[in-house]
Amino acid sequence: MDAAREAAFACDRPTWFFARHQTAARGRGDRVWRHPRGNFAASLVFDPWAGPMQAAWRSFTAALALRDALIASGVAPGALSLKWPNDVLLNGGKLAGILLEGLPNGDRVGRLIVGIGVNLAEAPPQDGNAFPPVALAGVIDPVPTPEALLTRIAAAFAPWEAELRAHRFAVVREAWLAHAARLGEEITVTTPQGRVTGRFETVDAHGLLVLATPGGTERFASADIAY
Repeated sequence: MDAAREAAFACDRPTWFFARHQTAARGRGDRVWRHPRGNFAASLVFDPWAGPMQAAWRSFTAALALRDALIASGVAPGALSLKWPNDVLLNGGKLAGILLEGLPNGDRVGRLIVGIGVNLAEAPPQDGNAFPPVALAGVIDPVPTPEALLTRIAAAFAPWEAELRAHRFAVVREAWLAHAARLGEEITVTTPQGRVTGRFETVDAHGLLVLATPGGTERFASADIAY
């Protein structure tokens, strides 16, 4: 993502940056993301022609594209679920993370960087996260190479991006909800303001998580989730 950021405004078309190994990988909130050799890491940089809210919808399209690419690689569809706002789960464990970074250009996002990390060959040690990390190795055989997975993700991302370009977030939203982890169940949301527990009702038309709590309906633009 650092390399993508440095080159972002020199990219006049969607461009993927691919890393076979990283020594300073990171996740949301500058958390450490471990990247053993054989795992997948790539970032897409492009002009989303959108404001901040619409740019953030790419967390949904990226998750759907990654799910499609994993299924094309041999993963059973039922083994995969999508955790709001940016993770892909395999049999309930964290297989992949998605990180968005926007670079402003006036009142819109001039370039968006979509970073994707997938545990293909090896899962990092458990770090206290509510979702234990898991790897694709041992679940399917053969495990795709990082290069092969990149080709599949890039091919899958394009049609989902086209949906947003056609102003059809509703289509993306419904597709994402069809595979959402723990939809309709009790979850705990943690923000800088504290923790809130309630029923995960939906994701609304703006991409916000909607939680039904004893005190009423609450919406979240960003948060950590535990089940």
